[in-house]
Amino acid sequence: MRKRKILFVCGQNVDRSPTAEDLFKKAENLEVKSAGVSYGATVPLTRELVKWADEIYVMEFNHQQAVLKMVPSAWKKVESLEIPDIYYRDQPELRQLIVEKMKPYI
Repeated sequence: MRKRKILFVCGQNVDRSPTAEDLFKKAENLEVKSAGVSYGATVPLTRELVKWADEIYVMEFNHQQAVLKMVPSAWKKVESLEIPDIYYRDQPELRQLIVEKMKPYI
């Protein structure tokens, strides 16, 4: 069975998207990565990552715009979770919010 390739995207790739990656990377049917759209991101978003992903979940609408500016044809596979940049990595409230927002997709 082929694994679904999921990419989580936020700004700096420090708090939100790495937390999401950690939450789902052990799922048997998923291959998960994360990246950031801002200058100096821990793992910068690249065209290759966008093309690699079957599904892309961005934390905010402006991240979706950054993905689509890079690869306009990716519009079919990008969803915005609308999770604001007010949490720190692995914060219980952030983890719970990501799980809730991802329920329709996972």
